[in-house]
Amino acid sequence: MSNKPKKVVLAYSGGLDTSIILKWLQTQYGCEVVTFTADLGQGEELEPARAKAELMGIKKENIYIEDVREEFVRDFVFPMFRANAVYEGLYLLGTSIARPLISKRLVEIAHETGADAVAHGATGKGNDQVRFELAAYALDPSIKVVAPWREWDLSSRTKLLAFAEAHQIPIAKDKHGEAPFSVDANLLHTSSEGKVLEDPAQEAPEFVYQRTVRPEDAPDTPEMIEITFEKGDAVAINGEKMSPATILTALNEYGRKHGIGRLDLVENRFVGMKSRGVYETPGGTILLEAHRGIEQITLDRGAGHLKDALMPQYAELIYNGFWYSPEREMLQAAIDKSQEHVEGTVRLKLYKGSANVVARWSDKSLYSEAHVTFEDDAGAYDQKDAAGFIKLQALRLRLLGQRG
Repeated sequence: MSNKPKKVVLAYSGGLDTSIILKWLQTQYGCEVVTFTADLGQGEELEPARAKAELMGIKKENIYIEDVREEFVRDFVFPMFRANAVYEGLYLLGTSIARPLISKRLVEIAHETGADAVAHGATGKGNDQVRFELAAYALDPSIKVVAPWREWDLSSRTKLLAFAEAHQIPIAKDKHGEAPFSVDANLLHTSSEGKVLEDPAQEAPEFVYQRTVRPEDAPDTPEMIEITFEKGDAVAINGEKMSPATILTALNEYGRKHGIGRLDLVENRFVGMKSRGVYETPGGTILLEAHRGIEQITLDRGAGHLKDALMPQYAELIYNGFWYSPEREMLQAAIDKSQEHVEGTVRLKLYKGSANVVARWSDKSLYSEAHVTFEDDAGAYDQKDAAGFIKLQALRLRLLGQRG
């Protein structure tokens, strides 16, 4: 890299790869390193990351460990769920939606500490390099981004371990062998890729699943829960008001218990290749079902159908790393407008891998029992009106038919 960075903010997990990156930045560029470790609800103890950074010579004031769970769910996950966003019809975008928040804090910390660059540990084959860097450049067009996997010659696990041993970087015993698969986790989901999962013709081993019980082993009795929404966001479970992160945490536990939210997907990466991932999104799967349930009675047909038409493009923008783009923000404004009256309560049945809406009610409901009843509707709807409606709709079809 020309114009070597003088001070770099590194997205640091405390694991082997980012510890190697930390040392590589110090040896390759001779620069000062600031570490940022985000608590996104990945379920890991983060204080060891602090101790490891200190062991590697990072000043205490240059070690940032932050609990960003509430911001993550409130400002990133919930806006995405207002759109019912799924990529390629199935994927709930758990990894994708975490990257813009991490990038945001990397850039903010760079400004706070006077750093001139940020760094990440994403490889040159995946989507995350794009997501991290597009977000960073959108937030600070002048920022430098260091992507060691695209620069160094540590192209194999053997070379990485040799570098670690040469620089006295602690290596967990199981890291001396090949890891069975790669895991990314946050409060929304767990993502597993690689190694034992690389052949899509082979079923994923059960040990890959970490957040959910096997649906076959879930309770034999269904469980009912109620989720209350305001302006499209979940605000309470079973009548108890909760913060966004607390709601998702609680829904994760319901989903774990009932084996909900497993997905085995071969997806199309932005960089062009197909990859196979195993995802667990227990709370998110329940939340999506509930949100669609409350929209059924509160969202106008035209608005709902337009929203569904826009959703694939919105989801693709997030997947491809364009969270901070003007087009995503334009779509978000339209989506948020649609959610003004999306409020009320949904009852769901959780049972052996499924979450199904069984009831929904709202003071803002557009559902009219008087109009749809099979009993006497007392003049609420004149069925004779349908004849003219159908004739008008059929006019162009009849003209086409007459042409022959």
